[in-house]
Amino acid sequence: MNPRRIKHGLLGVLLVCAPPVLANEAVNVPAEALTEARPAADDPVIEQRMVNLAEDLRCLVCQNESLAGSHAELAEDLRREIRAQMKAGKNDKEVIEYLTTRYGDFVLYRPPFKPVTYLLWLGPLLFLGIGGAAWAVTLRRRRAMQSAPVDEKKLAAAAQLLEEDQ
Repeated sequence: MNPRRIKHGLLGVLLVCAPPVLANEAVNVPAEALTEARPAADDPVIEQRMVNLAEDLRCLVCQNESLAGSHAELAEDLRREIRAQMKAGKNDKEVIEYLTTRYGDFVLYRPPFKPVTYLLWLGPLLFLGIGGAAWAVTLRRRRAMQSAPVDEKKLAAAAQLLEEDQ
């Protein structure tokens, strides 16, 4: 027997016998059951404020997802904390100040312009300037280069080599 056929056969048997792996989300669950799992909004105004604020905050676990759209446990905890802060009477600015004090400017999608974040804000312009300068220097060097005159002997030798290959 061919060892390759044995490998393919075993792989096929393993794939057929392997149990299906389900994600950690409900599959074919009625919509009513899904709404029960989410925290009930006691105050729709606070809930709307929380959602609006959470859209501008970064999930600390997912990093490229907003706090409002993340399903991570830490994101759920932070949303609960934001609701509690809002119920305590704090405005959006105070809630953001609380979160940045606790987690740093990384929680913000638009961090403030301050000495710690200068490179973050000015870095793209710096790299664009460096790239433009390198391009300009390269163009100047190309223009300054004089093309060397072609040596007739070398040209004839190259033509002879090409003819020999054919």
